[in-house]
Formats: sequence, C-alpha cells, structure tokens
Amino acid sequence: MTAQKKATVVSSSVAALLTLLKLVVGIASGSVAVLASAIDSVLDMFVSVFNYFAINNSEKPADETFNYGRGKIEALASVIEGTIISISGIFLLYQAVEKAIKGEVSHYLGISLTVMIISLIITVCLVLFLNKVAKQTQNMVIKADALHYKTDVYTNLAVLISLVLVNFTGIELIDVIVGGGISIFIIYSAYELIQEGVLVLLDRAVDEEIVEKIVKIIEAEDRVNTHHLLKTREAGNQTFVDVHLVFDCLITLMEAHRITDRIEDKIKMIDLKRDWIINTHMDPYDDFEINDSTEKTCSIE
Repeated sequence: MTAQKKATVVSSSVAALLTLLKLVVGIASGSVAVLASAIDSVLDMFVSVFNYFAINNSEKPADETFNYGRGKIEALASVIEGTIISISGIFLLYQAVEKAIKGEVSHYLGISLTVMIISLIITVCLVLFLNKVAKQTQNMVIKADALHYKTDVYTNLAVLISLVLVNFTGIELIDVIVGGGISIFIIYSAYELIQEGVLVLLDRAVDEEIVEKIVKIIEAEDRVNTHHLLKTREAGNQTFVDVHLVFDCLITLMEAHRITDRIEDKIKMIDLKRDWIINTHMDPYDDFEINDSTEKTCSIE
C-alpha cells in the first residue's frame, strides 16, 4: 500500500472515532458548537473514504481508454471535497441560527470539554502526519485532506474556548456565535480546495518558478537555437511538459536526439518527487510563425 493510501486509511479511521465521540456528546449536550464539529467529522470520514478510492484510481497506469492516465481524478476529488465542506458549513450556520431563535440551553459541559480536548490532540497529530505524507508524495488529495483537518484544529479549539466560556458565564449566545463563526470559516476554507481542483481540471500551467527553470535548462544548450510552444500542466503527481526545440538544419538526428535526452533528464532533476511526462518536438528551423513549411529549405554546400 502506498503512503498516500495509508494516509487516507488513517484519516478515515480518525474521523470515524471523532465522529462517534462528538455526535454522542453533541446530541446529549445540545451544544451547537459541539454538534457543528461532530457533523464536520462525519463529512471528514466520508471525504477520506472517497479520497482513498480517488487515489486508488488515479494511480492506475495509462491504458487504451485513458491514454494520459487518471491523474485528474485527484483534482475532481478536491472539487467534490470542497463542495461537501461548503454544504456542511451552510448547514452548521443554519443550526446556529436555529438555536439562537429557540433559545436552547447546553448540557453536560464537563463531558463536552473532555471530548473536545481529546479531539484537538488527535486532530493535531493527524495534521502533522498528513503534512508529512503530502510533502513526500506531492499528492493533491493528501494536501487537501491536510488542509481540511487543519481547519478542524481551529474548529476544535474554537469549540473548546466556547464551552469554557459558556461553562463559566452561562451565556448561551457565546455557543451560537462560535458555532456560526465556525460554519463561516468552514465555507471559506473550502474555497481554496475547489479553486485548486478546478484550475488543475482546466490544465493550468505549473508554477512560474518551475517554468523558468525549464527555460534556463533549454537555453543552456548551445546547439539549441531557440524554442517555442512550451506548455506545462499537472494531473495528480504527474507533470506534463511539451516543447519544440529548434536546432540547426544540418545537425544529425542522432545528435539532436542525444541533446534532447540530456535536456529531459535535467528537467526531471528539478523535482524528483514529480512524475515527469516530457514530449519534445525537434525542429530543423524556427517554424513557429510559418504556416507553409515548404517555404523553408535547407541546402548542404
């Protein structure tokens, strides 16, 4: 089992445990903040399970049906995860408003405090683990999961503070305000997940810093006169690069191929964690703005 798959199994198990604890206490206590955190954990569990299947499919090799592999499943999973988080945030906001209108009172605050402290500790440990796996694998789904659980850390901390204040002051409005604030924060945190996933689905180019490094590698080759049509995109842990290299028309195909291989090897060294898919087209002259290739001839004297 790959590291990213293990990460989703761990996050799913942790989310299931936290869901059970928070739901029981949230329903019993009547605290909208605890219930908000519980519902968020329910969604965490389903999202983490979905992420496992997304990663499992994205890792399948390219075939006759999917010539470029299934890497974009990860971006699709990120969009779906962000959408689910947004919906949960809206629901939690509704719960906070409903409690404020009905004037409901929280119970079992001591037990609620204990559960939220345990939840906070467990979630912090999970975030540290997911961040480590995300850095190792550069996997978009794991990055999204890590970001998601990072928001849970802030959520649990806010709920904990809310319970302490309600316990000492008896002011239920604090629970309503914190619960509503958490819901708004959850909706806001989902925006980045959705945006990142959509940009990948739209074949956004890789970071400008990486593109500049690719250009420097190409321009460092003396036998390459120029280049054009440099295109990049990402899908999962794969990075696709397409470029046209312009050589002198008298260079042998063998020599041009050797130089091209050297350039591709150097590009792959930019980031060893990425799976580079490089497609290089070798031109005997700069045909970027020429439609009729017959107008350009090469004579050997």
